[in-house]
This record gives sequence, C-alpha cells and structure tokens, in this order.
Amino acid sequence: MNTIKALIIEDEELARKLILNYLKETDFVEIICECDNGFDGVKAITELKPDLIFLDIQMPRLNGFEMLELVDNPPEIIFITAHNEFAIKAFEMNAVDYLLKPYSKDRLLSALNKAVERIKSRQPKAKTIHNLIQMPITEKLERVVVKSGTKIKVIPAEKIIYLEAQDDYVMIYTEEGKHLKQATMKHFEDCLDPSLFIRVHRSYIVRVDQVVQLEPYSKDNYVLKLKNGVSLKVSRNGLKSLKEKLNF
Repeated sequence: MNTIKALIIEDEELARKLILNYLKETDFVEIICECDNGFDGVKAITELKPDLIFLDIQMPRLNGFEMLELVDNPPEIIFITAHNEFAIKAFEMNAVDYLLKPYSKDRLLSALNKAVERIKSRQPKAKTIHNLIQMPITEKLERVVVKSGTKIKVIPAEKIIYLEAQDDYVMIYTEEGKHLKQATMKHFEDCLDPSLFIRVHRSYIVRVDQVVQLEPYSKDNYVLKLKNGVSLKVSRNGLKSLKEKLNF
C-alpha cells in the first residue's frame, strides 16, 4: 500500500498526541503536518496536498467547516470532535467518518480503513465540499469566511450591508469594501437572520437597518436606497416583503 499523507488539524495538543499515539502501529500513514488552527490548516492543505485530514470542528477564530469552505481541492476528512450536533452536517458533505470524543483506538483505525478505501477510489471531493456551502443549517449565520489570494477574512453578519448575486458567486458588501464568495443567494437567504436581512430581488439581499427609502422607479417598479447611497432594484415579491417588514 502506498503511504497516505495526512494532516492533523486540532487546537488541543493532547488531542493531537492521542491521534499520533493511536497511529503508531500503522505503517502506511505519514503525518506530514500538525496545525492548531484553521488558518494554518488552509495553508497546509493548499501547500502539502494531503490525502487525508483529521479535523476538529470547534476551533477558535475559524471552525472546521469554515476552513473547508476555503479549500479548493479538499482531501478525505475524518472529523474528530466533542460535539455530536454537527454529525448530520458532516455526513451530508460526505465525510469519511465522524468520531465523537472520547473515542477508542479501534474506532479511529476503523475510520482510517474507510479512508483508505475512499483514497483508493480517488473520487473527487471538491463538488461535495462546495455543497456544504449550499446546505441549509439550523443555526443562523453569524459570520462569513472569504478568501482573497492568501488572505482569509472573517466578516461578522452585522457588518454586511447587502449581497449581490454574480453568477455562481455572491458579492458581499461591507463598510470596509466588498468580497466575492462562491455560494448561492438561496444559501444566504436561508441562513442569514430574517429579522436582520431580507431578499428584495433575485439579485439582492439587504440588511434591513440599512434601508432608508423606497421609491417608485417606473410603473410597478421600485428601488430602495441604502444609507451608503446605493440604490437597488426591488422585485414585486421583494416589495411585498419590505412593506410587511418595514410597515411601509
């Protein structure tokens, strides 16, 4: 069997050591890097191109799911976490396995065997990981992570002024500038807090407190003006939603 190159991305040192200890008896896995945060994880995956990652979900600054959104060609993934509420989300993105702490050596090796079979088949994962961005989630989106070159930007939802559809991407406008993210408007419509954001057009979602004026543009057509001076088209459904939300 060819050697499997693997990364451990886990913020707890003891958890990383446990994985290393459990893998001692295997002679076909090489841990080529350990990362204690998602930012370093993105860099390591991009540069080292591992076959497999052991990934924690709940990490400070950038969690495991957010990290994967920034990876263009993701490897196979074994999630290792203390939180069981993310299991459905992990499996919907076709993770190899989901280990709930504390777990046994046999449980880890079982997950590893599954990964070996996946790696042998070499099924492409980029589309699968991208589907994660489109998945409905039960928690409202509190922040958006975007990548520009080698830089990673974490945008709190309350800093978003409006969003604009651009083919397979969404442009996110903030007070500091704009950021392009591969995602759908439907994803943001489903995931942003509806008390704070509203879809006014198939191409636009706005933060409600940024709307200052709604005025006719032509017969049956309206535009809204935002605090920053930008004017956006409003669809018929958007107009209805705005009137209900803002009591126009």
